Amino acid sequence: MLDAIITLTRKEFRLEWRQRSVLGGMLLYVISTVFICYLSMRRIVDQPTWNALFWIVQVFIAVNGIAKSFLQENRGRMLYYYTIADPRAMILSKIMYGLVLMTTLSIIHLGVYSILVGNPVQDFPMFLVAVLLGSLGLASVITMVSAIASKASNNVGLVSILGFPVLIPILMTTIRFSKSAMDGLGWFVAGKFALLLIGLNLLVSALAYLLFPYLWKD
Repeated sequence: MLDAIITLTRKEFRLEWRQRSVLGGMLLYVISTVFICYLSMRRIVDQPTWNALFWIVQVFIAVNGIAKSFLQENRGRMLYYYTIADPRAMILSKIMYGLVLMTTLSIIHLGVYSILVGNPVQDFPMFLVAVLLGSLGLASVITMVSAIASKASNNVGLVSILGFPVLIPILMTTIRFSKSAMDGLGWFVAGKFALLLIGLNLLVSALAYLLFPYLWKD
């Protein structure tokens, strides 16, 4: 199982590297979105506004970057995967690929956002943990929703419709966790949000692991 997950994950990155124009388009999307925020607001002093705008951009980055994980696969390639790959290894490799891609884009987003708009975060290591856990949640949910949408004539709009209700608890917890980091409240206060976010991520990943084989057979 582990070898299959590693092999399938490497395959995802090789395909992504071959389509460097798509990767460049995602980077351009991140930078241009943050630059528009900079042109609109210049410097954001209010911490809740800074935090909310950051995660709004994060959601759009996740949808544009990860939703294509299953939607870009044609029926012939999916049939080939069906004959050689275990469905659980398939979904876990997609989630791992989405996590690495989302984490990379999030770090770039945070860097550009901090340079242009400012950075009022008091506990930066804690904020990075919030970004990492939030990226895992976004990657897990959108990957699973992308798999469902791929069975419905690759309807991209279906990803947003199905994914948004599931993302609400993850986003609410992540925003509160990151806000605690911005206020410098410490792990004694923010630890409960971290544990809750870890639990939600494990729940979503477990559901994807258990339910994807049934979707795979369809």
